[in-house]
Amino acid sequence: MEKKLTGSTLNQRKLSRAALNGFINYGIVIAAYLLIQYLLSAGKVSNSLQSLLVPTCCYIVMAVSLNLTVGILGELSLGHAGFMSLGAFTGITVSILLQNAIPMTPVRLAVSMIAGAAAGALGGVIVGVPVLRLQGDYLAIVTLAFGQIIQNIIMVLYVGVDENGFHITAGSGRFDISADGTTIIKGPMGAVGVTKLASFTAGFVLILVTLLVVQNLVNSRSGRAIMALRDNRIAAESVGINVIKYKLMAFVTSAALAGAAGALFGLNYSSTVASKFSFNTSIQVLVFVVLGGLGSIRGSIIAAALLYVLPEQLRQFNIADYRMLVYAVVLILVMLVTNNAQLKALVGRVLPKRKGVAGNG
Repeated sequence: MEKKLTGSTLNQRKLSRAALNGFINYGIVIAAYLLIQYLLSAGKVSNSLQSLLVPTCCYIVMAVSLNLTVGILGELSLGHAGFMSLGAFTGITVSILLQNAIPMTPVRLAVSMIAGAAAGALGGVIVGVPVLRLQGDYLAIVTLAFGQIIQNIIMVLYVGVDENGFHITAGSGRFDISADGTTIIKGPMGAVGVTKLASFTAGFVLILVTLLVVQNLVNSRSGRAIMALRDNRIAAESVGINVIKYKLMAFVTSAALAGAAGALFGLNYSSTVASKFSFNTSIQVLVFVVLGGLGSIRGSIIAAALLYVLPEQLRQFNIADYRMLVYAVVLILVMLVTNNAQLKALVGRVLPKRKGVAGNG
């Protein structure tokens, strides 16, 4: 007699498959970290590649977090770099303000990244609360505008600290700070004189935390509600799913992780300007997500690592400036391949079909 599978048994199998995929993602990240640490200790990593380790970790976090919005939630965001920018300048400001109170570098870095995540989450709430109630492409338009607004605000922002306290002004207004004070943000010049706190190990930990947050959310009851909204909003509403609550949950989580990545990114350089977080940066991260596969966390990790490192390494051949052209060509090819029925059938015969919780692969 054939055993009939109950609903609970099916759910257990789906969750076990999702857990296995999650552990594979952890394993890939840990194995890559150990391999790179071995190569570093053996002196087999060039200086140019070493300088890319922390930014690569940041872009992996950006890609995985954006995939939560685009792939899992099903909403298009074109201003993810805006949340990264909020986190970067907030993290830099907090690290400078706390350099005497918290002399330990790892602790100060952790606090700065938490502050960056909080700033990103706040930005997510400000954008998400009014816009996620709407349908269509409104979120893409508003997030695009949000990224541009943040960039322009930072370019006219002056922030400093001295014995009289914290000073902040915008535009060409008077900025009074004593000779012994520290100017943190200098308008168009951005944040200058930053003590570099970021490390590859901190980036590795941030990736693990991001995977822990995103994968646990996706595999939870809330994650299933979020994916139900993505698949059919009307049907999800009809069974009592709170649309705004779950959309905002995914969007704010994504923004907070982008803010933490921004803080780590900003603290990896002695100076940071707002133009580093332009619209092109948002599109670049979106390309990572699309090429890695919508809803595929593992794909986002691999695509972000390869597509960020390779163009930077190819600068010596003077072809890195064409990376956006290469991205566009690859995107077109991916779209042609994924919409080709014959190729789909071939892939279906080669690879077994997998049914389960989306977003883990």
